[in-house]
Amino acid sequence: MADAEPRESTMPSAPAEYRRIADDLTAQIKGGALAPGTKLPSTAELADKYGVSVATAYRAVSLLHDRDLVMGQPGRGVYVAGEK
Repeated sequence: MADAEPRESTMPSAPAEYRRIADDLTAQIKGGALAPGTKLPSTAELADKYGVSVATAYRAVSLLHDRDLVMGQPGRGVYVAGEK
């Protein structure tokens, strides 16, 4: 009996939840629905809206920071960044 070759797993992979949220917010920012200077909802509000944990919402906002789309203002919140 010949040895069977191992099969690769072809399980579809969905994007991580934080990435899905960040991509949705990015589309809203680039589409003009969230204009420069607009305050984003709190991480708790985002978590509730998207049905995820606060940590996941925080990670999504952190990714927006990495993309230079938002700016944090300590004690005030996170705002959509202006054009560069």
